[in-house]
Amino acid sequence: MFSIWEQESFLAPADVLIVGGGFAGLWSAWHLRRRYPKASIVVLERDLIPMGASTRNAGFACFGSAGELVADAKALGNDRMLELVELRYRGLQQIEKNLTAARIDLDWCGGYELFEEGVISSEELAGQLEVLNILLKPLTGARRTFRDVSHKIPRFGFGATTHLVRNKAEGSLHSGKLVRALQKSLQQNDVQLLHGVAAGAIHADASLVTVTTSAGFDLKARHVLLCNNTAARHLLPELQVTPARGQVLLTSPIEGLAWQGTFHADEGYYYFRNLGNRVLLGGARNKACEAETSDERVTTELIQGELERFLDSVVLPGRKGDYTIEHRWSGIMGMGTEKTPCVRTLDNRVHAAVALGGIGVAAAPEVGRRAARLIEL
Repeated sequence: MFSIWEQESFLAPADVLIVGGGFAGLWSAWHLRRRYPKASIVVLERDLIPMGASTRNAGFACFGSAGELVADAKALGNDRMLELVELRYRGLQQIEKNLTAARIDLDWCGGYELFEEGVISSEELAGQLEVLNILLKPLTGARRTFRDVSHKIPRFGFGATTHLVRNKAEGSLHSGKLVRALQKSLQQNDVQLLHGVAAGAIHADASLVTVTTSAGFDLKARHVLLCNNTAARHLLPELQVTPARGQVLLTSPIEGLAWQGTFHADEGYYYFRNLGNRVLLGGARNKACEAETSDERVTTELIQGELERFLDSVVLPGRKGDYTIEHRWSGIMGMGTEKTPCVRTLDNRVHAAVALGGIGVAAAPEVGRRAARLIEL
């Protein structure tokens, strides 16, 4: 039984209740606070700390590798591909504008993409980069967003790689520090964060939305915004959000690591970066897509073995005895029926901002801005 003080403060009806304390939920709260300075806003997070994709990714500040964008253009058309790039690019600009780089370890170190032998010819790659650079110039302002820098391959020491493409408008950051910075900003602006409480069912009536919780009490609000992919699958299955597990490993320190920056391969299905003088490597989900369509936060022998193979043969060939694997983890992304994030109103009081498609770091600031605009108080 809760006291009257608890009922009238922590558990009082809110103007907006956000379900999900990852990047989408935090950025939505951030934009809502700026749109409605006096509104009561509550963010509900099921874990004691956010443990979805937001704090379990590789810490890339990117809008898509050249190979991924070419594949997107083929599948979706140039206009839809550019819409995705703009969403992510504007999101990265928001991060840079609103949070100091030192606070979140933001480093515009530049990103690269590796192409294995036989994947693409020099002539075909040159043609693709030319088209991409023309399409992206109005957005990035750069004459050449992507450049062929294959001459750097020997210096970096990569194996099984014949082409290397650089995008200097890419960087890295510390995902945990970014979450903490957003939380602190929200708390300083009187946004309430409730951790360790999972949402149950959602019931809307003419004036309020009621959300049952795992803690045995109900929360009420004028509007509810769902920003949790796992909860969306169960609470609002019409959103059709599919889980996608991403697995990561981290090596021990490596003496004489020959490169720094963020790197992609195989249309973004593999990605790695330096963390100091350690290598953080993730991906390989395309080797077992059906098995990795899971919201179970575990690592598997198959994917971890494939990551180690890629590490040994491509990233650090001939250096297997120079390092050990110190950490392994996984995170759960949300995929929608389309590659564009799902930001929509289901009725006049229940809204959703989910399915950020695996690039939540970049997409979430703009997704949050769009979600905030759905809500009229």
